[in-house]
Amino acid sequence: MKTKNEAIKESRRGFVKNSALLSAGLILPAMEMEGMANIFNERKLKIALVGCGGRGSGAVNQALQADDNVELVAMADAFEDRLNSSFNNLSEAYKDTKKINVKEKHKFYGFDAYKKAIDLADVVILATPPGFRPYHFAYAIENDKHVFMEKPVATDAPGVRKVLEIAQLAKQKKLNVVVGLQRRYQENYIKTLASIQAGSIGKIISGQVYWNSAGVWVRKRLPEQTELEYQMRNWYYFNWLCGDHILEQHIHNIDVANWFIGEYPISAQGMGGRLVRNGKDHGEIFDHHFVEFKYPGGAVISSQCRHQPNTMNKVGEVFQGTNGTVETNDAGVAKIFDLSKKVLHNISNSEGHNPYQEEHNRLFASIREKGVINNAEYGAKSTMSAILGRMATYSGKVVTWDDAMNSELKLMPEEMNWDSQSPTLPDANGRYAVPIPGKTVVI
Repeated sequence: MKTKNEAIKESRRGFVKNSALLSAGLILPAMEMEGMANIFNERKLKIALVGCGGRGSGAVNQALQADDNVELVAMADAFEDRLNSSFNNLSEAYKDTKKINVKEKHKFYGFDAYKKAIDLADVVILATPPGFRPYHFAYAIENDKHVFMEKPVATDAPGVRKVLEIAQLAKQKKLNVVVGLQRRYQENYIKTLASIQAGSIGKIISGQVYWNSAGVWVRKRLPEQTELEYQMRNWYYFNWLCGDHILEQHIHNIDVANWFIGEYPISAQGMGGRLVRNGKDHGEIFDHHFVEFKYPGGAVISSQCRHQPNTMNKVGEVFQGTNGTVETNDAGVAKIFDLSKKVLHNISNSEGHNPYQEEHNRLFASIREKGVINNAEYGAKSTMSAILGRMATYSGKVVTWDDAMNSELKLMPEEMNWDSQSPTLPDANGRYAVPIPGKTVVI
């Protein structure tokens, strides 16, 4: 019986040999291959998890399944209880293996815990709230680690610029960086892009991208919490940590637009607010955004995201081209129509395909084969695209890419500890200042 490593290796070689789409550069993120004489290094790879919430725990589970010869050796989180919960769940899931090898002294807590965990690893999973991502990414690359990092990769323009700078360092060091924009690893999206690039709908001239849902979790304030601990626990509702749901969640759909068009927006204007989700525990973010993005080649994309219960749910994308239309979604299906609405192609994922797992399969295969995957640049630029949209809705003004990218407005402090003051504070009634279009400064 083949090991999982052998299966990945064989599958990948067959894919390279047989896929015409791959030869056109449409299937996998670009790889620079070197050291072919030593194509499959069997050294055990050590993994560190930084950020032990649900997404971090899920990502490390996928990493452990991606390669037979790996082990989790270190964990870091701001909170001891969250780390221990993740550790206990992983230990139970892998009790019949030797893949969980986290000694008590290698469980690290606090704001500087990430450094101690990263120092022990070959591969690092970065899954804290995104405000911390630029600094964690920089430390990992500066210390020669391969990285999987969740999206988005920053919450402000200075953070994006830092990630772009470190992305170049990662490229120079030939380190692998995978960003959790998993649609780029999902078959129905990859096949749809191949069809678009083959001319099926002509040039994309417009589109609509959606993430409309009931919303996400809320963590209520507890009497014993400091202001900083409360915000760290309820991080989704504070911009220095999360960046608003247009960034933290809707980035997926905005990224698809950037990817399919092959460009990044040059300007944005829009509107938004909070009508339903407006309690004290909802911090400072909006519950709806609508943005019009304009692209260099003339395409105009309408973006909408909403967190309001009992409203229409829709997560997906539609693009109109000069010769037809395409519809995509993360449920694993896509359709391509001609101008008369006749279906030209029905596209779906193969059975068992999991893009979240595929990200890690490709990452570890590339490490083993001495390849280089670097998603950091498009991850940073799609992060900036969503920040551009947030700037437009918060200000009510047209915001250009250049002005947004060059903004010095910093939401995330470079250094934090448990004695630090939160970057945003409530008023005497326990409410936080909410952006006001026409008044809020975003640049």
